[in-house]
Amino acid sequence: MIHYIIVALLFLEFINGNQVEHNAPNLSAKISKFLQNEAAVEGKKWALLVAGSRYYENYRHQADVCHAYQILKKGGLKDENIIVFMYDDIAYNSDNPRPGVIINSPNGVNVYEGVPKDYTGNNASVHNLFAVILGNRSGVIGGSGKVLNTGPKDNIFIYYTDHGSAGMVEMPLDEFVYADDLIKVLKKKHESKGYESMVIYMEACESGSMFEGLLMENLNIYATTASNATENSYPTYCNYDDSLPPGYDVCLGDLYSVSWMEDSEKHDLRSETLTQQFQVVKRRTSVENLAQVGSNVMEYGNLVLAKKFLYSYIGTNKVNNNYTSTEHGNGVTSPTKKAVSQREADLLYYQQKFINLDIFFFLHQFNRAPKGSKKRSEARMQLLNEINSRKVIDNKMKEISTLLVGATNGIAMMHGARPIGQPLVDDWSCLKTFVKTYEENCGSMTSYGMKYTRAFANMCNAGITEDQMIMATTRICK
Repeated sequence: MIHYIIVALLFLEFINGNQVEHNAPNLSAKISKFLQNEAAVEGKKWALLVAGSRYYENYRHQADVCHAYQILKKGGLKDENIIVFMYDDIAYNSDNPRPGVIINSPNGVNVYEGVPKDYTGNNASVHNLFAVILGNRSGVIGGSGKVLNTGPKDNIFIYYTDHGSAGMVEMPLDEFVYADDLIKVLKKKHESKGYESMVIYMEACESGSMFEGLLMENLNIYATTASNATENSYPTYCNYDDSLPPGYDVCLGDLYSVSWMEDSEKHDLRSETLTQQFQVVKRRTSVENLAQVGSNVMEYGNLVLAKKFLYSYIGTNKVNNNYTSTEHGNGVTSPTKKAVSQREADLLYYQQKFINLDIFFFLHQFNRAPKGSKKRSEARMQLLNEINSRKVIDNKMKEISTLLVGATNGIAMMHGARPIGQPLVDDWSCLKTFVKTYEENCGSMTSYGMKYTRAFANMCNAGITEDQMIMATTRICK
């Protein structure tokens, strides 16, 4: 019906003697205004924002989510329609140089102010996440009780940011959201007629694996990810960048995330499509733009939805009404040209605390931990422990793989990837069992160890049995 009305608007312009091509901006504004009013009549905008990490070294993830909230709020969404998951251990952390303040860029404003505390601490769980998506208020344990209480005419925007690996992303309680479980929840939401359309933005390493070969067009969901199914995504505004304010030993944001948010803050989203923003973010995050360090932003699901205006999902700030540009994306500055993978950002945090304390003292006249201090010693120990922990995980995985398939095949098992378009694994229950078995016998996967999820998937695809995995992990780790 909407398409017929748009055609009618075009026809009226023509019979009134207007040349459509010369009145494109005016006509675009009319159509955009119509769509805006139509959306208001037909359905509501809902948003779910998820920061999947905890601990101060992961500052950027909660900063991303808080920033996203501010954009949605200025875009006209009501708090009752915005649901936030974050552990909430950053703003008043003892390491935060500005207590009660979270920033998402070097000169950024406080994005923590006013953010709803819907699901924090132990309530930021996988169980609650799925219950919220499904609108299952009685299934929620703790928290505000807010859920996506959506109907068949509503539009949903979901934004997730954290660590990820092949086929999974993490939640704050060291739980995993597996790709097949997420897709099952989305299918159930679709079957219940719980939305008109949905957009998902996902920031995580190997985030493409959460949708590749899994997200079908008929679910009417459009998803973009910070990376493809096999590569890392990257933080930005990090502690090796001289532009950071004094005292910050962390990365303030993530490259894909700040790219879509800073673009959203500059444009009239009534006339910017999802496709246009995808192209802006893709260019800004690309390897070519970042001197060989970057990721390939991807899109999945129903790509027809990408023609819709961003306003339909995240609203628009009235300050940007009637924004025009000769070329979309002009004036959007790139983040720092330096970048580090998500898995290395926490290592930089410990390194910065230990190695560069004297630099902070001389440059910022802020002696945080002089030589010989307890804090300096603790930072050194944290750094060494993190490096050693990673070496242990690497060695365990190499030995397990070698024991199961031999040294030569073990290399392929550790790093091999399926062709583009295929899901990570055929038997998801096998993958979950192997991860559980590893953790029971060898200890936590950790955010770093998550990178070996693909190896477990390859073992499943190669026919390795549960008994074989139990034998290997027991022999290597016990």
